[in-house]
Amino acid sequence: MAGPVLIFDSGVGGLSVARSLRQHFPDAAMCYACDNAWMPYGLRDDVTLSARIVAVCQAAVQACQPSVLVVACNTASTLALDGLRKALTIPVVGTVPAIKPAAAISRTRHIGLLATRATVGRPYTQKLIESFASDCIITRVAADKLVLEAEALLGGISPNTERLQQALSPLWQAADTQPVDTVVLGCTHFPLLKPWLEALAPTPVNWIDSGDAIARRVGQIAPVLKNGQDGRFFTTASADTLGQGFAQYGFCIPSRLELSA
Repeated sequence: MAGPVLIFDSGVGGLSVARSLRQHFPDAAMCYACDNAWMPYGLRDDVTLSARIVAVCQAAVQACQPSVLVVACNTASTLALDGLRKALTIPVVGTVPAIKPAAAISRTRHIGLLATRATVGRPYTQKLIESFASDCIITRVAADKLVLEAEALLGGISPNTERLQQALSPLWQAADTQPVDTVVLGCTHFPLLKPWLEALAPTPVNWIDSGDAIARRVGQIAPVLKNGQDGRFFTTASADTLGQGFAQYGFCIPSRLELSA
């Protein structure tokens, strides 16, 4: 029997991907796993973090018995996709910044990349830019504090507008010479803040994330998905303050994820 879709992230960012998946597959069963004990991932060293991601995902797959794993985290994807695909027998879908679709729609050819420090500096990100947006100006902005704003939002705390504006200001400053008309939300946490980001933009902007591309890829490699409700979400640390936020996205059954020693 086909299993549910398992979505993995360091924190709540993968809920933006879950939202896209539900739009494409409204009847598919889904589980969620987050390594909130180690969040944020961007502050960890690569070797240790890669091993940790594989261990957490193996435990989540054992607990959930999914048909496909969606790694809804740019950092985890760039570090551990190869290791996950070697360790698991199910398909694994990763996440990359949506540089290609952004370049396809930008008319001013000036694109903002709003991401974590780790993603902004990854060689993989540079390869995407060279492959799909070589004729564009790319203004990269490391906005790690927005991760905490998204986590707080799911805990019931409204985003701090001043912090959001500080994160966005480098984009608007760079637009003085050539307008930024498209911004890539290069962290899955950031689409959760999209209504607030839109409100702070001085001019209309296309906000692009990876959710739809991930959903299409899931449909390609796992065409038979288990239907019906599942609603389990697994965490590696207490998630008492996040329960209501998870419930808004259909994940109502909490469980602590136990990693093997």
